[in-house]
Amino acid sequence: MKCAGFACVIVSSVLLLLLSSLALQAAQDSALSNVDLCNGRDRSSPEPQIRGCTALIKSDADNPKVLAIAYNNRGNAYTLQGQYDLAIQDYVKSINLDPNFAKPLNNRGVVYKKQGDYDRALQDFNAALFIDPNYADAIANRAEIYQAKRDYPGALKDLDQAIRISPGLAALFNERCWVRAITGELQGALSDCNEAIRLDPNVAVGFDSRGFTYIKLGQWDLAIADFNSALRLDPKLAAALYGRGMAKLKKGDGAAAKSDIAAAQAIKKDIAAEYTGYGVH
Repeated sequence: MKCAGFACVIVSSVLLLLLSSLALQAAQDSALSNVDLCNGRDRSSPEPQIRGCTALIKSDADNPKVLAIAYNNRGNAYTLQGQYDLAIQDYVKSINLDPNFAKPLNNRGVVYKKQGDYDRALQDFNAALFIDPNYADAIANRAEIYQAKRDYPGALKDLDQAIRISPGLAALFNERCWVRAITGELQGALSDCNEAIRLDPNVAVGFDSRGFTYIKLGQWDLAIADFNSALRLDPKLAAALYGRGMAKLKKGDGAAAKSDIAAAQAIKKDIAAEYTGYGVH
């Protein structure tokens, strides 16, 4: 049936309104999808996060905080890809857009830490903690820098604080176990490793750290058992291979020890020097 005159105008107007509504809904759906992707909804790879954040950035959002978050999140995705220069560029943009946003400072510090630039990393973690003194991730990251610099009292102080803030994180107990074992607080280290394993029994580093503690205690069989558990979870964990090799060496099993030590050095060539620095040789 054909329309005529005023009726056609009404029908045309309704169609235009309907099409406009559908276009608006599609745009809104697309924007929401980009937000979800930029926030890391799709963990299949860093690429979806990069696409979502880039779309938000290109949309010229009026809110500087939204843009700061988008740049920070895209920086995180670039970090996962190992594209550290691009990550740092995005973190700088995020910091410039919102100087009171602690996350990009912490995250840029992580990149500097990965690059071995401990002084810059320390500056960023300190800046993040100036903004948010209870930022547990930044405290834990700073503890790793102190450990790398052999400032073990500084590392322990930060780990104590981080655990008070986030007492359910296995990684914090594991890190404190390792530092305590290095400094000779062996019973405290053992307690921390037990708690790390209790909180997350499916992570290899908890067993590796406890194995290291048992080496320091001279309990070779318990050390080997823990390194075996670590290697079942992560067969390429160089520290566990080397630790098991050292424990076997102490037991007099030279051939098996040599095999483990060689396998560890094939994965991480400086592992022997690292363990010597921890007092195991």
